[in-house]
Amino acid sequence: MLLPFLIVGGVGLALLLVSLILGDILDHFEIGDGAISGTALAVGLVVFGAAGTLTASLGLELVWAYVLAAVLAVVAYVLSVLVVRNLTRSSDGGPVSAVGLSGVARSDISPAGGEVSLDGPGELERRMAYSADPIAEGSRVRVVEQAGSRVKVVAD
Repeated sequence: MLLPFLIVGGVGLALLLVSLILGDILDHFEIGDGAISGTALAVGLVVFGAAGTLTASLGLELVWAYVLAAVLAVVAYVLSVLVVRNLTRSSDGGPVSAVGLSGVARSDISPAGGEVSLDGPGELERRMAYSADPIAEGSRVRVVEQAGSRVKVVAD
């Protein structure tokens, strides 16, 4: 009576672990062309197994265990898809260029180096910086080049 729920839940847990370690497994096989999330499917299977096991163990009829488990699994799948899509959209796609941003020198800046704080969305608290000409601490600066997280600045 509980065996189908335990099997489905176990398969879901295995798929969830694989998805957490390797990433969304269905994306690697191009199943569903991105419409089906392996992680969300795994969450749905785990919830189906857990809800069915709990409902059946409470002594309700088996049909109600399947109905409740299926409804909760669909709800969990939909919520997981929404969360995964939201996280995917909000993740950093790539480094944003700091060229053109202005800020303040947090230390004396020379060709050997220094630190700046830049005024930009999502900017780090401080960046390593260098300049062709010496710039005094507290001066306004503007970024003219970027190499990784290090920026070349000029006095503004």
